[in-house]
Amino acid sequence: MLVVKNLDVYYDKTEAIKNVTITVERGQVVTLLGSNGAGKTTTISAISGFVTPRAGEILYRGQSIRGKKTYEIVKAGIVQVSQDRDLFSDLTVMENLRLGAALKKNKGKVSKTLDHVFQSFPRLKERREQKAGTLSGGEQQMLAIGRAMMSEPEVLLLDEPTTGLAPLFVRRIAELLTSLRDQGMTMLLVEQNAPVAVLIAHYYYVLRSGKIVTEGKTESLPQNVNDFFVKYYI
Repeated sequence: MLVVKNLDVYYDKTEAIKNVTITVERGQVVTLLGSNGAGKTTTISAISGFVTPRAGEILYRGQSIRGKKTYEIVKAGIVQVSQDRDLFSDLTVMENLRLGAALKKNKGKVSKTLDHVFQSFPRLKERREQKAGTLSGGEQQMLAIGRAMMSEPEVLLLDEPTTGLAPLFVRRIAELLTSLRDQGMTMLLVEQNAPVAVLIAHYYYVLRSGKIVTEGKTESLPQNVNDFFVKYYI
């Protein structure tokens, strides 16, 4: 469904990722693991159109999306939830959610999707008239994911969804992503928390200094995944 082939990205003269190749099949959850600066965010930002690759190809449903505008990629069905969340802090929860469905024409279907978001995140329903900027960090992350769900994406890209959250919210976000996985949502998950990531994902890639250094099925990993990955994070 989504294939990245031999991708190179530079920031000015600095190489961010080199010869990165990943595949995400329909209904699969793939996680990109690695330390800060490994190239994880750059990889999904290239897919979303936020950065321009110097070389390589990005294929979505067999068609190239390299060089397309971000809004075109969103309209095609790929939506990214950034680490910064990018919420409109002065708008309410409901207004932020409705903006997520701005490209949707079927208003009846939008209402049904909103019900699904509220079922997934009851706390958002409780706070639907509250301004996004007044929510806690965990609630803002819920809202960012909920807003992405409102666009009914075929592929959901998530950049560090549990970073900086209290353990209670880490569990809640992990439960939601597991539920989306079980419903057949295709996801590419960037995460530093390896135990959480491999619990959700079917397949993993580890990046180090902009290159993929190992990959495999998560079911093949040992029970103590931190010990397994530590050599790649240093």
